[in-house]
Amino acid sequence: MTSIWRLLQLMRPVLGWMLLGGALSFITLIANVVLMATSGWFIASMAIAGIHGVTLNYFTPAAIIRLSAILRTTGRYAERLVSHSATLRILSQLRVWFYERIEPLAPAGLEGFRSGDLLSRIRADIDTLDQFYLRLLLPFIVALMASLTFVLFLIWIDPMLALIEFALLLTAGVILPIVSNRTCSNSSRQINEINTALRAHLINDLQGMGELLIDAADKPHAQRIDQLSQELVTHQKRISHINGLTQGGVGLSANLAMWLILITTIPMVQQAELPPAQLVMLILFTLASFEAVAPLPFAMQSLGELLTATKRIFSLVDRLPTITEPVNPIAISTTTDQELTLFNVSYRYTQQKPAGVQDISLQLTPGKRIALVGPSGCGKSTLVQLLLKFRAPDKGEVSLGGIPYDQLNGDSIRQQIAVAFQQTHLFNSTIRDNLLLANPNADQAMLESVCRTAVIHDFILAQPAGYDTLVGELGIRISSGQARRLAVARALLKGAPLLILDEPTESLDALTEQQLVQNILQECQNQAILWITHRLTGLESMDEILVMHDGQIVERGKPEQLAMTNSLYAKMQAQQILLGEEG
Repeated sequence: MTSIWRLLQLMRPVLGWMLLGGALSFITLIANVVLMATSGWFIASMAIAGIHGVTLNYFTPAAIIRLSAILRTTGRYAERLVSHSATLRILSQLRVWFYERIEPLAPAGLEGFRSGDLLSRIRADIDTLDQFYLRLLLPFIVALMASLTFVLFLIWIDPMLALIEFALLLTAGVILPIVSNRTCSNSSRQINEINTALRAHLINDLQGMGELLIDAADKPHAQRIDQLSQELVTHQKRISHINGLTQGGVGLSANLAMWLILITTIPMVQQAELPPAQLVMLILFTLASFEAVAPLPFAMQSLGELLTATKRIFSLVDRLPTITEPVNPIAISTTTDQELTLFNVSYRYTQQKPAGVQDISLQLTPGKRIALVGPSGCGKSTLVQLLLKFRAPDKGEVSLGGIPYDQLNGDSIRQQIAVAFQQTHLFNSTIRDNLLLANPNADQAMLESVCRTAVIHDFILAQPAGYDTLVGELGIRISSGQARRLAVARALLKGAPLLILDEPTESLDALTEQQLVQNILQECQNQAILWITHRLTGLESMDEILVMHDGQIVERGKPEQLAMTNSLYAKMQAQQILLGEEG
């Protein structure tokens, strides 16, 4: 119930729409019951009046019937319009709220989640919550208000009739939904979990389809998806069978109430305690009144799935971010040159693991070019996350412009730094749209300039659609080298004073690699550059080289100094030259 209460609190901005939808639903239901009951009374009264040859005022009941029909039709349309609008507003509100809560967690706080799982939570789990208002909250509130109205009306006629109506409405609207929930709760939860697993498997398998086909590992993955699909169908069939039984139970309760009220009212008519026409009115009134509780068993069936989705969402947003932003951050000056400094910085992921980086010190000033080299897993990517304030160091200090990071807002820091990450992410859109993410105000000339620097302009022009060429999901329509160069161009387009390039020449041929390095160093002379790589091509133009190993800087110096000594850098350089000659 705590999750439900929190969900209600999140829906407060849409409360007006929710109340309006409830009022329209209640009016529509009452209009339908009044239409049925009045029509029965009117037809019976006209027949009795005809038999006895007496006159009857048919204007008033005819007007009530017409008004009820109009209210039912227009009310149903308006109720659908308002309630679905409220639902869409709720979903929009929840998605924005969810993203605002998980955005500070990225990337460190989300490392244990697969991309498919995160997508499932932000899309499918939140979509599941549309059932809360439309299929759960709204039907129960309307059923409660309408049932109370019906029982009070029957008390006015005869308490016994009200007791019969109350008992069977209670059976159809409370007992059957509880039974439905108890029998379907496990299947509902399983459906949510299986759907989540299916989405995660499908997304991950589609993203890695090339590797799966190369390794002939696609069949086991396909079999796993088939197995999950069969389990999903099994649980869906179970819920469908129970839904049929509960709906039959509602119909049985309605007919039982009708027969009991008929049996009770016949003696009342015979004893002249009740006008004969009201007998027909009460029968149709009773049947129509069960429309109020008919949706409740189905609503309770989805409660388990709803609660599971709610718990999954709250379990993620309740995670504490790894970075605590200052309450009153210091503003970063954009008019002065920014100096990025690390002093004796260390970071350890867990106490059981070795330090990701240890005692790292470096200084990046405008125009300075530092190369950070080392094998995979030496701590280069960890260092990038520390520089972007995605993680906070366990020891030491990172500062920008002389201001420690713990006094600066993370977003303001990242505005001063442009990064081309090792893992390139391209959206399923055009080349132009992917570039403009870095600078939405960039014109065509700026796009072409950075793409020339990144040695990708000629390739783009060779495409039929040029800069409007679609790159596909995760850039599947272009090669990894082309994707890497687009990432470099996007970082250049941002125009930030600090530029970090993480493995920018990966997957490039030697000629393109040499041209890319030369272009960047020539065009970005006023920017501070941190060049992270395990390839040593073009590093002779760097101001300083830092060699990392096991999270530590084991060597540092100018390229010519390191190359002339018996250093690890010189050995790496010799090894790459040897491999290049052998290739």
